[in-house]
Amino acid sequence: MKLDKVRLEGLRFTEGFQDTMNELKQLFEQRINLTEYSDYVQPVKIQLSPIMRICLMVGLSDPAERDLTVANSLQIAKNTEPLPGTFFTKGNTKDVISTLIKLRYHDVDAEWESSVFMSKLVAQEMLRGKQMLMKEGAIDDWLLYAPRRGGKNLTDIPELNLNIGKYENGMDALLDINSRQIANTQILVAGTTGSGKSNLLSVLLNQIRTASADTHYPVNFLLFDYKGEFSDPMNASWLQKFEVDQSCLLDPILHPLPFTPFKDFTGRPINEVNLYATSLATALQAISRAQIGANMNERLSCAVIEAYKNNEFAPITFSDILDEYIAQMPENKRDSTDSIISVLNQLVRNNIFAEKDEINLLSDSYIINLAQFPKEDVMAKAIVYFVIAKLNNIYEQLEKQAVNDERVEIRHFTIIDEAHYMLGFENKPLQNLIAVGRNKGMSIILATQNMEQFKSKFFDFYANAQYPLLMRQQQQNDQILKDLFGVNGVALQELKVAIAGLQKGELITKDATNMALGLGKHWKKIKVTHLI
Repeated sequence: MKLDKVRLEGLRFTEGFQDTMNELKQLFEQRINLTEYSDYVQPVKIQLSPIMRICLMVGLSDPAERDLTVANSLQIAKNTEPLPGTFFTKGNTKDVISTLIKLRYHDVDAEWESSVFMSKLVAQEMLRGKQMLMKEGAIDDWLLYAPRRGGKNLTDIPELNLNIGKYENGMDALLDINSRQIANTQILVAGTTGSGKSNLLSVLLNQIRTASADTHYPVNFLLFDYKGEFSDPMNASWLQKFEVDQSCLLDPILHPLPFTPFKDFTGRPINEVNLYATSLATALQAISRAQIGANMNERLSCAVIEAYKNNEFAPITFSDILDEYIAQMPENKRDSTDSIISVLNQLVRNNIFAEKDEINLLSDSYIINLAQFPKEDVMAKAIVYFVIAKLNNIYEQLEKQAVNDERVEIRHFTIIDEAHYMLGFENKPLQNLIAVGRNKGMSIILATQNMEQFKSKFFDFYANAQYPLLMRQQQQNDQILKDLFGVNGVALQELKVAIAGLQKGELITKDATNMALGLGKHWKKIKVTHLI
């Protein structure tokens, strides 16, 4: 037996393999799930990776003599991504798998360093494992086996090196999201309608989830779906690309979002409530752009404080605030409507939030459907504003992100498509999530139509962006291009020509190496993988 290295990197699926594994996946889910669940408690959905890993280990446990009959009949699927790097490394099983493969195929003429050969061989072992597990009682034998389990291991932090397409030279276009060398993880996408933004967001989510969902450090996400594309039943097949199903969809038109946007101050000092009341008054003014005088502002702050007192400092509701606000008005004006009452009435009438937390926004991935709300209207802004404020409330309670010698933990991505609707005013929760949340493993992807919308008098989003991804633009801003790419004169004109010539699904991003060295072009062109 040769001691050649067994190649377990870059392996790909064989034709029809995922469909074959889905049959076993359904049997596992039937075995572990109940027949009925209460509201907001969903059946467990098992990802395909652990099913495949189980099949591989079961197959390799069989000491029967091996040949390559099945492997030679398999074909590698076209245009598929490699198995995620964590597939063989989770639980430090890579050496065990490699050893078992050598043991079972010790007398077979094997091409151990060929990714094509090893893809077929591994698929053969998984199919053997599936056949064994499909026998009556076999799933219970494996499912109920419970060796001693350890806790999280820092070596399990997944590598988030996102493969989003190809550079012009044919090399893979990789975005390093969580190595120790990366200053931050913010991604900005700018591209006009029809430039391919939705597909790019899908590729980013697919890569993030594929790399992490099957690890001890999954990266969950929250997507604000302004256009309703990701929430559309006709596009249900997209969800499996993000390792989620339809239980992730939240529609505030049909049901209140299953959490309260308000902080819980139970047991906290009154001064914290006073500060929060002031910020909440500022928030209502920001999302509505209402002209709020000093008296109205003071009345609103007092209403928030009184609502908390009445509720023993537990989370309140917009209805509580409205009642207290009206109660503090002069008696002869309580039947009139000012701008504060108008905004609060809309929030109460639309009933967009539950009165208590029924889910944890960080523990799973969610898509919020905003398609039925006018994009520039108060309600759409209120939903995004207060949900992001809720994320701020959650990350304040988190421990600092895990770190090892090579990588840092990323817990969560917030994705705002059509983000320009949330950038034109003083959006403190969004700014705070970007500036502070990254220390807790919180990150963000903002997508808008034009590059200049990322810089305003309120906040410079470019200053915090690790990866600005510029797709086809309606117009270009010279100063932003200069700031982003460090170019002037002829180089600036070349860059503008490159951006103007982008086709659907193409983008320009920074070449950090050339920028640091002051050599060559300061940008790279990428053809994004077509996913949806």
